[in-house]
Amino acid sequence: MEEVYNKLLTKIPKENIKLNEDMSKHTSIKIGGPADIFIKIKNIEELKYVLRIAKEENIPVTVIGNGTNLLVRDKGIRGIVLQIRIEDVTVNATEIEVGAGTLLSKLSKTACENSLTGLEFASGIPGTVGGAITMNAGAYGGEFKDIVVSTTYIDNNLNIHTIANKEHNFEYRNSIFKDNNFIILNSKLKLKEDIKENIEARMKQNSEKRKKSQPIEYPNAGSIFKRENGFITAEAIDKCGLKGYNIRDAYVSEKHAGFIVNKGEATAKDVIDLIEYIKKIIYEKYKIKIETEIKIIGE
Repeated sequence: MEEVYNKLLTKIPKENIKLNEDMSKHTSIKIGGPADIFIKIKNIEELKYVLRIAKEENIPVTVIGNGTNLLVRDKGIRGIVLQIRIEDVTVNATEIEVGAGTLLSKLSKTACENSLTGLEFASGIPGTVGGAITMNAGAYGGEFKDIVVSTTYIDNNLNIHTIANKEHNFEYRNSIFKDNNFIILNSKLKLKEDIKENIEARMKQNSEKRKKSQPIEYPNAGSIFKRENGFITAEAIDKCGLKGYNIRDAYVSEKHAGFIVNKGEATAKDVIDLIEYIKKIIYEKYKIKIETEIKIIGE
């Protein structure tokens, strides 16, 4: 991997590429073993170069955004981990074209500054645009499927494509990007005009709701489980008396039963064991097999 690292250094700034990088530094739950090579990607040219080298050397590539909704196993990730940090934002009337690595907090603030409504729901989600589109992220009645016009991505053969909203196959916490290796580069979003003060008020209201209802004071990976056809998993976990249940430093949040928090030195194994225990208890009581919303990767 050192030879590959040295080859990559010819195009990637040294401060943006690391050997044996601890993934706990790059996940919101602060858990994860080392990545063989970790690279922050700032533009499409860098991305194409890394993907070409990876293909030539037959090295697996894992793509992440801001490390939210993500659990990296304790032995880490083999090959190259790419953190997409393409952050260009262009506003044209009621449309915003935005790079996949842009934080949702920055995007929603930009929309507000331009008196554009439709992104208030995303203002407190701690992820990036690429991750949000991949997961069809949503909150407080809004989802990305409601505002996406088109998305540009790069495929396994380094070809660039642009698809319209319908081609995303958006579903609840799902899209065409979730189960393939396409890498989102940017998206175009369609918003509506509104009074800036009204937008700010809605963002503030959503922020206050989030602080009251979610355990943002502890490292976490967001909502752990999907809702299943009207079955509200967090409520079911609560009714099973699992709030506060822990395996070492991995705890079911006492504030919101749909979250698992890291109260210190939790490992990925602790979190996965806790997930499996919750699944078991829910199945015993409700005969429903719940699925995780977070992505679990690595060894």
